[in-house]
Amino acid sequence: MIDLNADLGEGFGHWRLGDDDALLDLVTSANVACGFHAGDPSTMRRVCSAAVGRGVRIGAQVGYRDLAGFGRRDIEYDPHELADDVLFQIGALDAFARAAGDRVRYVKPHGALYNRIVHDAVQAEAVVRAVAAFASAYDETVPVLGLPGSVFLELATTAGLPTVQEAFADRAYTPQGTLVPRTAAGAVLTSPEEVAGRAVEMAVSGTVRAIDGTLLAVSAQSLCVHGDSPSAVEMAAAVRDGLRSVGVEVGAFA
Repeated sequence: MIDLNADLGEGFGHWRLGDDDALLDLVTSANVACGFHAGDPSTMRRVCSAAVGRGVRIGAQVGYRDLAGFGRRDIEYDPHELADDVLFQIGALDAFARAAGDRVRYVKPHGALYNRIVHDAVQAEAVVRAVAAFASAYDETVPVLGLPGSVFLELATTAGLPTVQEAFADRAYTPQGTLVPRTAAGAVLTSPEEVAGRAVEMAVSGTVRAIDGTLLAVSAQSLCVHGDSPSAVEMAAAVRDGLRSVGVEVGAFA
């Protein structure tokens, strides 16, 4: 069994990004924007309610305070401020999740923060500290979702937090096993057939081809399809169908 997650609730006010409702019919976990890189209170509440109605698990997608840059600009942060910002986001989404009849089931960093804490121990520790504070107060079983081999997951394990390893069906990988920067050609994949094929390879063989052709080992309990891609719904449907066609059950990890 493998989880299928997508980034949702990434609009703001009257502006909508992606088809949240269509994706919620396909994924098993929803990474819901918490208002810092995207999202707003009404959007958060709407997506949480829709997720609960479909039995989709709610995850807090925490990011830099960067609405203008969609959380994809690298930011130098005071680690104490970053920890507070992350805790604030988790708590805000948890309120809406509980109002809808569930709770925040996991935490996944977004964008530049996600990539930064693959190697930056200072910012990674700040995020771990925030999640640990939330877990201590509300739910000690809440896991974090991240890239295998990252400093973030190592520190989370040391702190006693459950960890879930993630792979990206619609992103290119470097030979080192990290994500190719979005500014590089070929970093984002949009073909449903290609994305589905990679997802099946990851789930069945535990491998994926890097952008230079290198065969990489990947260990994934959850596969991500980005909700802001123009073909996100088609890709998610193709991934789900592809996994089922080879006998892989799609189900939530949390």
